[in-house]
Amino acid sequence: MKVADLGCSVGPNTLGVLSNIIDIVDAACVRLNREPPTFQFYLNDLFGNDFNTIFKSLPDFYTKLVQDKGHKFGSCFINATPGSFYGRLFPTNSIDLFHSASSVHWLSQDPFLGLSEEELNKGNCHLVSRSPPSVYTTYLKQFQRDVELFLKSRGEELAAGGAMVLVLLAKTETPRRSIWEAISLTLTDMLLEGLIEEEKLDSFNIPTYEPTIEELRHVIGEEGSFFIQELETVIVPWDEGTNEDDDENVRAQFIATYTRAVVEPLLSANFGAKVMNEFFIRFQKKIVQLMVVEKLEYANLAISLIKIT
Repeated sequence: MKVADLGCSVGPNTLGVLSNIIDIVDAACVRLNREPPTFQFYLNDLFGNDFNTIFKSLPDFYTKLVQDKGHKFGSCFINATPGSFYGRLFPTNSIDLFHSASSVHWLSQDPFLGLSEEELNKGNCHLVSRSPPSVYTTYLKQFQRDVELFLKSRGEELAAGGAMVLVLLAKTETPRRSIWEAISLTLTDMLLEGLIEEEKLDSFNIPTYEPTIEELRHVIGEEGSFFIQELETVIVPWDEGTNEDDDENVRAQFIATYTRAVVEPLLSANFGAKVMNEFFIRFQKKIVQLMVVEKLEYANLAISLIKIT
């Protein structure tokens, strides 16, 4: 069974995804009285991802796999496949299952790249509640182009009857503040105090887009390689993983820490490394302020797709 995890990153969750897939397949084999398959996993992320750290954790992963499943369990092989998933990564008809979590809402590039100064998203680094329709359209068009290419590539790479499971940030009918807006508010505060330059803020855009269910259904239908088997919306608090009795500062620090791990390279490249500590101190305080007045939640779309043959 050949499985590819797209946008695997590096961290404790990287190999945890593989464990979950193995557990699900193992349970199905027991239920159906079948021999477990041999697994071939491909871990994919951009070329700069720290695959060596993942490789160093493999001996412990294999040891735990034997302890949990026993020697009768099928063999498991793990490889890395670096590169952008907005394009081909694997031979035709070679993969049985694609998995991708918290990755497909990341765009292939800044959606405003190459546009005129008048078309830029000035004063903000992402979509915010007051963004004009033209900004929404620019983000949406980039998302549609990227996801069409993503689906076309995966459709060519999947074997007949192959499946794909995606989890990505999304928008629902209930308006929710995005974490990108909290970043934008923090940057605006720093601009007003002269800590960052206006030109740098005007030209900086976080390359993510959270689609509505209808927008995602539309692009899947238009591309034509897959049919939707199942689709579910999951609401998750920003501070999921903290204790209920933790105060706002502890929970805000938790949010700031994982946000920093994701976006600091982007922010540092544009605004400079010197202001990063100050930014995340202010970002944490901004989160505390927002917690007092509203519930901070993500909307995730979990979608299961089957290749049309």
